[in-house]
Amino acid sequence: MVHRILIVTAVAAEADSVSAGLGLSGLDGPGHLPLPGGFALRRHTGGGVRADVLTGGVGPAAVAAATGTALACAAPGDADGGYDLVVSAGIAGGFVPVAPVGTVVVSGSVVAADLGAQTPDGYLTVEELGFGRSAHPVAEALTGRLSAALGAGGLAHTVGPVLTVSTVTGTAGRAAELAGRHPGAAAEAMEGFGVAEAAAAYGVPVVEIRAVSNAVGPRDRAAWRIGEALDALRRAFALLSTVFVEPS
Repeated sequence: MVHRILIVTAVAAEADSVSAGLGLSGLDGPGHLPLPGGFALRRHTGGGVRADVLTGGVGPAAVAAATGTALACAAPGDADGGYDLVVSAGIAGGFVPVAPVGTVVVSGSVVAADLGAQTPDGYLTVEELGFGRSAHPVAEALTGRLSAALGAGGLAHTVGPVLTVSTVTGTAGRAAELAGRHPGAAAEAMEGFGVAEAAAAYGVPVVEIRAVSNAVGPRDRAAWRIGEALDALRRAFALLSTVFVEPS
């Protein structure tokens, strides 16, 4: 059986790092498969794995649309077959000291950190408001396999909640608020929850993998290490490409 994985990034530089990592794992060169809506998949096959890499756009709405399109075009029962796993991947801000710059985060849960309401008594999640959901837990069996592979390859990483926000944190106060509201939060990015919502609609498991480029908090572009994070992302996918799905 071929294990079928959809990997969704926000921008092309992240997709390039993921593709480079998959190539280092001995997979064949990618094919280019157009999708409706102007999207396209980079398909890597080999070694019993089919990994499709999709550049979905920035923010939860954009990637939800892109991910849903890819899943609809590869639904179970189609000749190509549906996916066994969806991965949201890219770079992110890391919460200090949980996830330092240059390390990798595997999501223990994918959390919509600002999907709710501000009230005089504080923030309320959509669950507390009585509708919707704001988190997708990730199976410990999956995060355990991914963590073991990263550890065996000597890549510094942590497993913890990855927060999805529509506005990136730029102050110490906001960082402290998010960390207090989400104990153990490891990283903050803008796409994971959108990917997870689309995956859930098709009944496909999801996980988020992020390489840390900067600390969550006061915005300091001079301190960002985007190149280092993209290289860590490449290294992560070189180590992970064969362990996303249990052997059948």
